[in-house]
Amino acid sequence: MLFGNGAAPCRGSAIFRSGVRGRPLRMRVWSVLDRGEVYTTSVMASVHELNATYAIPGILAFDEPVEGFPRAVVTSPACTAELYLHGAHLAEWKPAHAADPALYLSPKTIFQQGKAIRGGVPVIFPWFGPRTPEVTGATTEGGQHGFARNTPWELSFAAVAGEDVHLVLTLGASEQTRALGFDQFRVSLEFRLGRELTIRMTVANEGEQPLVFEEALHTYLRVGDPEKVHIHGLGKTEFIDKVDGFQRKTQAEDVLTLHGETDRPYLNTAATVTVEDPELLRRIVVRKAGSQTTVVWNPWAELTAGLKDMPADGWKHFVCVESANASENRVSLAGRSAHILETHILVESL
Repeated sequence: MLFGNGAAPCRGSAIFRSGVRGRPLRMRVWSVLDRGEVYTTSVMASVHELNATYAIPGILAFDEPVEGFPRAVVTSPACTAELYLHGAHLAEWKPAHAADPALYLSPKTIFQQGKAIRGGVPVIFPWFGPRTPEVTGATTEGGQHGFARNTPWELSFAAVAGEDVHLVLTLGASEQTRALGFDQFRVSLEFRLGRELTIRMTVANEGEQPLVFEEALHTYLRVGDPEKVHIHGLGKTEFIDKVDGFQRKTQAEDVLTLHGETDRPYLNTAATVTVEDPELLRRIVVRKAGSQTTVVWNPWAELTAGLKDMPADGWKHFVCVESANASENRVSLAGRSAHILETHILVESL
């Protein structure tokens, strides 16, 4: 596991912030279902409360650039980053040695309760794509990619150890999730933000019966031109070509290049993926653990034209490489147990 035994490595001095008396600041949530989408209104911990409890002077602060969307802002010697409590959504990460941000965030993203933020790292759980009976039971209620990315999470821990900032957010069952058939679960996301990025997603089954789910860290990697990048690590791997009638195919070439809309869940792979970018003169390396699916996605021009939250040329600035467990790699988690998915991203110069 990329985080080792789960404890954050501490070199030199460390500063820790946790919720009052060890508990996270709580929020009240009300929600309804409308046309299959999850809409949430909430009263969350205020920015003042977040700063009073978790801020670390000169390194970690909280603001609210859009009403109802509190944000953690990291400014450390190692990186800058922005993380919204809505969806536990990492919107920006730029290591100090990089000339450009590592992630793409759409300048037209719609900040609205019940909608996902477009770009960065959306958190997909407990199903991937549209909900299907084969994956999560008899019902197909619920919107695209589950409810985790549309829901406010709770911040429960903040620390700086060496140059790295550590943040932990959690999500548990609510009236909203119970209405969709998900009752006895808890999810945590641990972010280690520094010159490298590590995200650890833990899903705990608090019930006695198996919990079946899909998951993904839908990472939008910023690139100079998706038609010029070279993607290594997926050669000779079977994938589902969702652009070509969901046909099962095997990638014959060792290096993947993109020439049109691409939507491919690669199955039964734990391989490291490297995106070489000759335009930005860098490579982005994506390592993972606890993941058997890697998704490569770019909507290209035609599909992007139908996305209200992305500019017409938005597709030219990213490629998604997602650490996931989806389709036949979905997780069936025994009662009273936990599953961990981790992704580790670093940026190197060419």
